[in-house]
Amino acid sequence: MQAPLPVRDGIAPSYLWLPEGQWSNMISFLTSHFPDVGEATWLSRMERNEVVDAHGNPLQKNSLAKRGMCIFYYREIDSETIIPFEAHILHQDDHLLVVDKPHFLPVTPGGRFLQETLLVRLKKKTGLQQLTPIHRLDRETAGVILFSHNPETRGKYQALFQKRNITKTYHALAPALPAQTFPLIHRSCMTEGERFFTMRESDGAINSETLIEIAEQRGDMNLYRLTPVTGKKHQLRVHMASLGAPIVNDSFYPIAQACKGDDFSAPLQLLAKSIAFDDPLTGERRTFSSHREL
Repeated sequence: MQAPLPVRDGIAPSYLWLPEGQWSNMISFLTSHFPDVGEATWLSRMERNEVVDAHGNPLQKNSLAKRGMCIFYYREIDSETIIPFEAHILHQDDHLLVVDKPHFLPVTPGGRFLQETLLVRLKKKTGLQQLTPIHRLDRETAGVILFSHNPETRGKYQALFQKRNITKTYHALAPALPAQTFPLIHRSCMTEGERFFTMRESDGAINSETLIEIAEQRGDMNLYRLTPVTGKKHQLRVHMASLGAPIVNDSFYPIAQACKGDDFSAPLQLLAKSIAFDDPLTGERRTFSSHREL
């Protein structure tokens, strides 16, 4: 669906299909569906014609609200936390933008972050409004991430990840494991944890695999080289913690700790160091590496 509102300050409009329910008017729906956004805020947006239907018609306080409608609006955040770290562009061509992401910077808008996200920053910096990340990288993780900015070829690059025709290498700082023999292949069944943002290992069919090697010994710590074969959420963090070597400064594993908020003093020691693949358009072998070190 073509959005009837333009991209504004690097932010594409959000949209919502109205669910089953009954409301007296549009403001009634909006205030009940978004309890953290006050009525005055919605009325202000409506006055600026920033809440519209799928055809671009401005919606007002007493506009009809019924199941199946699609509305568009701009998401806003008051007093957004500034992330004091910068990303660096490693490569740009007619199809891809390759970026070296810092710790703490979210890739896409969500939760309490909007402008302070990698995607929005890059759209504003490059002017590439079709920019879309091709794969995931946690907010806590730094390193290489690929973006597509050409919708015509995006599917070919996304297929590399879907078919696992791509090699991703990570570095992680974690306690030494003198009883283990390396290289080590760790396989397990990963499922959702008790808390919605965590994962865990459980009985069941194996669905995750990581090659673990020692890149460098640092006293009672090792710098590990991790090569995931699969791409489960938090896979590397869960696998290292399950071996008894949780990654340094991991606030989720093995035990989820209280949110650190805006404390940037202890970044997770996990780095997406490099990514390599055969280009689906040219067949050329391409490798991109982070300039960052742990």
